[in-house]
Amino acid sequence: MALKPTIFKATLNLIDMNRDIYTTEKLTLALHPSETSVRMMVRLLAYALNYDQDLSFSKGLSANDEPDLWIKRPDNSVSCWIEVGQASPERIRKGVSRADQVKLYAYGSEVDIWWAKHSEALMGLPKTEIYSFPAAQVDRLSELCGRNMELTITISEEQLYVTVGDLQLDVDLTRLA
Repeated sequence: MALKPTIFKATLNLIDMNRDIYTTEKLTLALHPSETSVRMMVRLLAYALNYDQDLSFSKGLSANDEPDLWIKRPDNSVSCWIEVGQASPERIRKGVSRADQVKLYAYGSEVDIWWAKHSEALMGLPKTEIYSFPAAQVDRLSELCGRNMELTITISEEQLYVTVGDLQLDVDLTRLA
């Protein structure tokens, strides 16, 4: 029998000073059995960075033909395809073929090795933006994770401030391509 995802509820207070967005969103996140809480929290950071009224979480790890997040138009075409992790160039090419814009948010202790191996192939892809988060900073996101979370994410330039209760973590965003 297949394991079912664990459901998390989040109230996200988003303050994006780069885009003058101030909103509160009630979100439901499914933590896939093979996914870590850090990866789920990085998906939440990607949601905040790309907030749009039409942005939604997809089936993600449960579907090979869908990204982690996307913006779909009413006609079902994809405006923005968003991946988290150390995706292969083939995976990103799939997004390029289906969407107007593709974004990848890489994280983890081996991002430098992954980037050295795949940078040439990824930088050659059109309409693609690639970012990274420092491993030491995102690893701490699991400390903020709870089944029912109320968090504030403040975005200012390339800095994210994630606050839950009295705990605040700073996360740097670096554009790779």
